[in-house]
Amino acid sequence: KKFITNQDFTDAIDRVIGGLEKKNKIISPGEKRIVAYHEAGHAITGWFLEHCDPLVKVSIVPRGVAALGYAQYLPKEQFLYNTEQLIDEMCMALGGRAAEDIVFGKISTGALSDLERITKMAYSIVTMYGMNPKLGNVSFYDSKGQNEYGFSKPYSEATSQMIDEEVRTIIEQAYVRTKELLTERRHELEVIAKELLEKEVLLQDDLERLVGKRPFGGQTNYQAHMAGTDRSETASEVKNENPGAKIASDLPELHLPGMPTESEAV
Repeated sequence: KKFITNQDFTDAIDRVIGGLEKKNKIISPGEKRIVAYHEAGHAITGWFLEHCDPLVKVSIVPRGVAALGYAQYLPKEQFLYNTEQLIDEMCMALGGRAAEDIVFGKISTGALSDLERITKMAYSIVTMYGMNPKLGNVSFYDSKGQNEYGFSKPYSEATSQMIDEEVRTIIEQAYVRTKELLTERRHELEVIAKELLEKEVLLQDDLERLVGKRPFGGQTNYQAHMAGTDRSETASEVKNENPGAKIASDLPELHLPGMPTESEAV
């Protein structure tokens, strides 16, 4: 091969994100349908929630050791999150399981990584960032990071029980909200799932063609990136025009457990 094409770069990105394509992995039509609706659930939830990063690409081509499908996102450069943004991200993560529940009336093990993410996010909201009204402005964060969730337990059994109850409440409310959204957008869910079953890979342009533009106006992160008007360029311009301006890059970086990366696999 004499020339490198865009497809070569796309294939390389897919390989890094999802692993090697498993052309010899045969999954049953029933499982493939579950994966398609699962990924469509993520896509539709993120598309119609304002604070989510809309997907760049979604695939139901088996890759890597266990991934039967994956979604690729382009998160914006952000260092601080408010409660509404975190809840929207949790809803998007729950979109796959909620779609399975709505369409098939039962759930599968495909939501394992999603549940791990939203559980860590919910515990972070309650125990790290003081965003829960019942516990108030307290944080049990352990800056030394000596355990998995990054917080110690300098509190009573009653407080421990309250933490668990509040985490379950946050997750349950997010799940109910996600199911309501997908029930309302059932037609769009069906359209995306059927297109995935036919083509196996969909891009952001395909979503716009099938369900319309996002209802929040402006460019998506991916469109801004491709047009060269992404946030990093804007921040640079602000800094040059006003050296005293306080921009996000001057603030301490927020390491939030469970926040999405550029890809999520099923």
